[in-house]
Amino acid sequence: MNLMKKVKCLVLFSGGLDSMLAAQLLKRIGIEVVPICFVSYFFNAKQAEESAKQIGLKLRIIDISSKHLNMVKNPKHGYGVGVNPCIDCHLMMIKEAGKIMKKEGFDFIATGEVLGERPMSQNIRSLELIERQAGLKGRLLRPLSAKLLPETIIEKKGLIDRKKLYDISGRTRTRQVALAKELEIKKYPSPGGGCILTEVNYGKLFRKLSEYKKIDGNDAIVLRLGRISFENNLLIVVARNEEECNQLKKMIKKGDVFVEPDNFSGPSVLIRKTGKISVKEMKEKGREYVLRYTKRSLLRDPMFIYLQLPIF
Repeated sequence: MNLMKKVKCLVLFSGGLDSMLAAQLLKRIGIEVVPICFVSYFFNAKQAEESAKQIGLKLRIIDISSKHLNMVKNPKHGYGVGVNPCIDCHLMMIKEAGKIMKKEGFDFIATGEVLGERPMSQNIRSLELIERQAGLKGRLLRPLSAKLLPETIIEKKGLIDRKKLYDISGRTRTRQVALAKELEIKKYPSPGGGCILTEVNYGKLFRKLSEYKKIDGNDAIVLRLGRISFENNLLIVVARNEEECNQLKKMIKKGDVFVEPDNFSGPSVLIRKTGKISVKEMKEKGREYVLRYTKRSLLRDPMFIYLQLPIF
């Protein structure tokens, strides 16, 4: 290894155990590691920030919301069980990281991928496809499974010793847990979660709304909130608690009607049109849904507040 120049890499970092192990392992070898986390309407960097802090790394966060949403609507390689285009999503992140790598002079990109851990996106075919289509052949290292994969340019040039990499595969995490202990990683999240696109119910709602309108970022977020119904050219969202009420109020956009109880306790309701319908009908439907989820004992002479324009 050339000791005159510090070898630098970008690590795709979700904050899960695998990405923590990849980053920590490369640090132990002597690589300068910069973790990078991409965020969109469907996942955030909260876990990544906590995990990066734990292992003493400064996280770089990149927002790809708009570009990512466009891809989710029409992924080249299809969906998983929900509306999760895992191959296309990972490919997009690798490509974006590749741009940064070339612009800022990083030597390579690393990920926490484990061969065979996820049947759709981490089989040998998918790993090779992503590397090839990202234009990073030989510059993409998967340190946890490297010994099971073709030797990279990074290894051939002596930037990293292949003997110090691993040959982990499959869905069990026994070896990762043992390695976490060895690398002194004491806290890490359970597997799964993080991306709402993998949730079957969210996928159904996303597809349903797509039948009526072109989904934008606001829609993508609103579908995560409250009880969702579709009725008479309307998307109806009923807040389940005060936090959701406050979140929904922030999502009001032109054309919406937001209905909340005035002189009684009950849920707030966001009404969004998906077709031709009058404001009067929207208000009526909003009142109906507020009352539907209100305790009857509270109803005497109910009054309502209506908000129709963005207020934040």
